[in-house]
Amino acid sequence: MVAIIETERLHLRPLSRGDSAAMFRIRSDPETMRFWDWPAAKDAGVVADTVAAQIDDMEAGRAIYWAVCLEDAAIGCCDLSEIDRHHARAEMGYVFGRPYWGNGFAQEAMKAIVDYAFGTLGLERLYARIHAKNEASRRLLTRLGFSYEGTLRGHVVRDGARRDCQIYGLVRR
Repeated sequence: MVAIIETERLHLRPLSRGDSAAMFRIRSDPETMRFWDWPAAKDAGVVADTVAAQIDDMEAGRAIYWAVCLEDAAIGCCDLSEIDRHHARAEMGYVFGRPYWGNGFAQEAMKAIVDYAFGTLGLERLYARIHAKNEASRRLLTRLGFSYEGTLRGHVVRDGARRDCQIYGLVRR
């Protein structure tokens, strides 16, 4: 069961198949997807399939995906994936629609996810992988207390070119 998380301005609830249209609006924006492993989506069905696969991962206990809602509208998605209970760690991810950038929503939602992961789930390490040129994500992770741990050279292929990724980590104190 995925917890519902309330913050001062946001409501984080389990991602559902009904969020596919909102996720397509976000993931079809080339600027939003500039630093993702995949280019902007052109097919709503592909995004719906991705959401379905994410729900399958939740049901299998491998990940947790939250739709981040402002009032009733989904403005983004946050997740804990690669959950490893033995090593008490998980990878964090996030994406927000461009109209909601610069308002502190990502930081507010991700801080709540960090607190949930270290508190309720009892995890001891979180990490995030970002494209090396993604300065906004670097600043967000740093504000959340994450530290740069290293560069994965040529880690992903995007638009026919290899891209470096960086790992940021946070260990519960």
